[in-house]
Amino acid sequence: MGGKQDQNEVYGKPAKYDPSFRGPIKNRSCTDIICCVLFFLFILGYIAVGLVAWVYGDPQQVLYPRNSTGAYCGIGENKDKPYLLYFNIFSCVLTTNIITITQNGLACPTPQVCVSSCPEVPWTVETHQLSQSVGQVFYAANRNFCLPGVPGDMQVLQSLRQELCPSFLLPSTPALGRCFPWSNSTVPELPGISSTSIAQGVSGLLDSLNARDISVKIFEDFAQSWYWILIALGVALVLSLLFILLLRLVARPLVFVLIIGVLGVLAYGIYHSWEEYRVLRDKGASISQLGFTTNLSAYSSVQETWLAALIVLAVLEGILLLMLIFLRQRICIAIALLEEASRAVGQMMSAMFYPLFTFVLLLVCIAYWVMTALYLATSGQPQYVFWAPNVSLSGCENVPMNTSCNPMDQPVNSSCPGLMCVFQGYLSTGLVQRSLFNLQIYGVLGLFWTINWVLALGQCVLAGAFASFYWAFHKPRDIPTFPLSSAFIRTLRYHTGSLAFGALILTLVQIARVILEYIDHKLRGTQNPVARCIMCCFKCCLWCLEKFIKFLNRNAYIMIAIYGKNFCVSAKNAFMLLMRNIVRVVVLDKVTDLLLFFGKLLVVGGVGVLSFFFFTGRIQGLGKDIESPQLNYYWLPIMTSILGAYVIASGFFSVFGMCVDTLFLCFLEDLERNDGSVDRPYYMSKALLKILGKKNEVPPGDKRKK
Repeated sequence: MGGKQDQNEVYGKPAKYDPSFRGPIKNRSCTDIICCVLFFLFILGYIAVGLVAWVYGDPQQVLYPRNSTGAYCGIGENKDKPYLLYFNIFSCVLTTNIITITQNGLACPTPQVCVSSCPEVPWTVETHQLSQSVGQVFYAANRNFCLPGVPGDMQVLQSLRQELCPSFLLPSTPALGRCFPWSNSTVPELPGISSTSIAQGVSGLLDSLNARDISVKIFEDFAQSWYWILIALGVALVLSLLFILLLRLVARPLVFVLIIGVLGVLAYGIYHSWEEYRVLRDKGASISQLGFTTNLSAYSSVQETWLAALIVLAVLEGILLLMLIFLRQRICIAIALLEEASRAVGQMMSAMFYPLFTFVLLLVCIAYWVMTALYLATSGQPQYVFWAPNVSLSGCENVPMNTSCNPMDQPVNSSCPGLMCVFQGYLSTGLVQRSLFNLQIYGVLGLFWTINWVLALGQCVLAGAFASFYWAFHKPRDIPTFPLSSAFIRTLRYHTGSLAFGALILTLVQIARVILEYIDHKLRGTQNPVARCIMCCFKCCLWCLEKFIKFLNRNAYIMIAIYGKNFCVSAKNAFMLLMRNIVRVVVLDKVTDLLLFFGKLLVVGGVGVLSFFFFTGRIQGLGKDIESPQLNYYWLPIMTSILGAYVIASGFFSVFGMCVDTLFLCFLEDLERNDGSVDRPYYMSKALLKILGKKNEVPPGDKRKK
């Protein structure tokens, strides 16, 4: 007795009876005011960061390419010239790697010009054309690929020496607003450049950046099948809703069928392992003959592997059978709670569509962060410097290389071959530019905090709505008229600070995980086995901590929705309540996970199978109006339908999971608060009372004594 009493003291005392308690408390006050103020101040700062980014940033630097003069292609004076042509694109490949080029905005040390269309046929300046004029060779032949302002009477040889016009053209296709050569185009002979390196460079550029043909085909497939994809998503929505609503009728047989199925799979695994072990034992195949090898499939041919599998599966089978025998009452309680959750969802159908509102808020948070980060990244002014391909040539000795220049002006020293004013980067001077890293960190913190707060808001609102269902003595008469909207207003009005507090704790852990992943990525090539082991341990600990905080926050928000207390008190009360009923918690969690996993498998698998048979044309006789469309990639709408079905099923089942957790905490509180007497009747359903062997002295339907 003393040990049991000490154990109860460790996990707190059971909740006491409160005659004034009738479900979610209406007369409540604001909680965690300090954190609420800090959250609002942080949001104001987040908005200020966005305004600063909007004032100083210019996303056109990323969205539109620049020519050699610094003008954008596709807008302004170059509105009709959306593509950028490189005079010698191979200088990009031969001077650096493609990753560096992409990070620098695909800037290359070669003249660049905005063009209305990319070249379609190969062309090279011939020897007899060098003495002709630019107008004769370029403009008259509709080769408008020279820099702006090049006079038509200029000699071609002079324009090539000053790199005002290209010396060759290759058949190109636009990608990312740039003209990139075709992989099968004939490359002219260029001094100092081998055909092999050019072919490799072109292939690398096309593999990395040119997806025009594939993107066009993908667009065509979506245009042909978008309405069928919407129908598949509608089927997923209906299946998810029907599965949840029908759980009140099929939860019990479905859970037992799933449990029997798991037992059957384990039993078959035991039988198969025994047969394999017996055959290999008779053959004498032992691990001592095999030895150590990195070929894991080789271990399937030794008897010890199947013996170990046999032992493990037998132990799991025995544990599961013992759990069914000794925890059968708790399993029945979990099933009854699932049935009660299905009834609660049926009474509050609007709750099933609340994830759409959460999804919209999440999109707003992500979109705001993306735009802010984009504007911040382009907040500096572009900087141009002098550059020449070979500074050791005659005439380049006195050229101030890497000094600032104006791309609109011609180089002062034109005797240096290849001298040009090229883009180097964005200026880092100025208060905003010097604080760019800090502002980006602030934005990342804002992204995590706002996303976690939106998710916490959804959990607390749903918990308040479903708690009002459980604590209604006469269902559905005592359920509030608009439980979801009432819970939403109540949560925003009183508990914004508590939600921000829980979201901040989770945010700090997630940012710590991000920093650890970044460090691991940077040091991956230099780590020794001991350092990798330590890093993995740290990552595992932070992962476990994040999972625990999510679990604790979820239950804390339920207690906040019911009792209106601050985050710390609610988290403590929820944790103590769960620890006093830890076996019930584990059983309910696993039964719910098993059932929801089967539901997701049913919805996603059903939609996937239907989509596969439809889009592959294997369903015949449906008529001309519902024939499968002709597609380039039939797997594209199938995968889109499967992904959409998973998202829809996850959204619906997340609401159902929150309902189960809320009703479970209310059920535990009900057991501790009440005893079934006239003054203290149970609020739980008759099925739960029957399983527990309890009853109310006030018959259901009678007026409760005040």
